[in-house]
Amino acid sequence: MISDYQQRLRERFLSVPVVAPPAPWRPVFNRRIPIGGLLGIGFVPAPDDGRDLLMVVSRDGHGLFDTVTGEKIARDRDPDPDDSTPDAQPDLSCPGLGPVSATRVRIAGLFGGGLHTTTHDGWTLEVVSPEWPHDRVLLSADGGIPHNGPHGEDWWHIFDSNYSELRAAGFSPSGYTLAVATSSDLTLWTRPAPDTERSPAN
Repeated sequence: MISDYQQRLRERFLSVPVVAPPAPWRPVFNRRIPIGGLLGIGFVPAPDDGRDLLMVVSRDGHGLFDTVTGEKIARDRDPDPDDSTPDAQPDLSCPGLGPVSATRVRIAGLFGGGLHTTTHDGWTLEVVSPEWPHDRVLLSADGGIPHNGPHGEDWWHIFDSNYSELRAAGFSPSGYTLAVATSSDLTLWTRPAPDTERSPAN
């Protein structure tokens, strides 16, 4: 049995469509990037300027993406078998590649771990499952559940994983990238650097 309050929340989450995140967020790719057998993702700062890079771990190897341009900047199709998946390490990390080859990257996904669910300036990300086992990803600027304000103004249903298993969803440590990974694809959004960004309250 669920309470009346829980039922109202469930009905609210089921009633709203998937919409794009609001400005200043913008998609990094024109569509979801297919990545078969995706196991997890992890953020790492670029060594030259600190911008967000995203490492993807899949059954087919490791990849590193620039989260502003969407460019795949490094690929390892044959990582060391003893270190190819994050469950081999207590901190769920994998060795970096390309410009971050000297860094280990913590990976959130199939084997555990997690990404940031809030930013320093008030954005919140939540995963809800009103139609379990399918997950929905909610972005908000109202402090999170119960989302008393209108959908599309204070909170946004930005992703529905009704076709694939959700692996990870969250922000980069900087708060300027938002990622959703499923077992079959990757979706990224980014927003401008601090000198031009508007906070959700503005």
